[in-house]
Amino acid sequence: MNVTAALRQRRMVRSFDTSPPDETLVREIFTTSLLAPTAGHSRGISWLMLIGPEELTTYFEAATDEHWRKTAARAPGLRNASAAGILLMDPEAYVARYSESDKATSGLGAGPTAWPVPYWVGDAGAASMAALLLIEEAGLSAAFLGAFRHEERIKAAFEIPDTYSIYGTILLGVGASDDRRSASLDRPGPTRAERVMRPFER
Repeated sequence: MNVTAALRQRRMVRSFDTSPPDETLVREIFTTSLLAPTAGHSRGISWLMLIGPEELTTYFEAATDEHWRKTAARAPGLRNASAAGILLMDPEAYVARYSESDKATSGLGAGPTAWPVPYWVGDAGAASMAALLLIEEAGLSAAFLGAFRHEERIKAAFEIPDTYSIYGTILLGVGASDDRRSASLDRPGPTRAERVMRPFER
């Protein structure tokens, strides 16, 4: 499968079947995704790989509340995922790298707040997209879950060091036949072509 085909076919699913995970394949997907760009070769992006229902249950109990697990229409399908990767960012790895002599003139070694655009977020996005394309190439399905709530509970559940921040989690497995198309796809707005622009007129 070429990149264009993978991009066209890729979509987020909200329902997985209960197929068992292939740990070797999952590890290969997440390892290969780290070929994505890493600013200054800082290597401050990591995956915490979760395999099987026990570890996925621990994740969902930390990442969601009981009301969501009991009432959300999408909860059962998402919880059937066979594996997951929690994408971790280590800002201090970037600060340390940009404190070295060949990067020191950037001023970015002063600390995380010195970065107008944190490179670790960009690198995490690149690794995330690479993983999604590799999952598609492998004939599997994926869902990306943001980390906008319960980050500390997730970190506590898996003993993730405080130096890390969570970018998000990718669930993967075999998509279920009852998966429904997201209503978000029908939102009006600019097309892809309209979002590729030339310099603005002055």
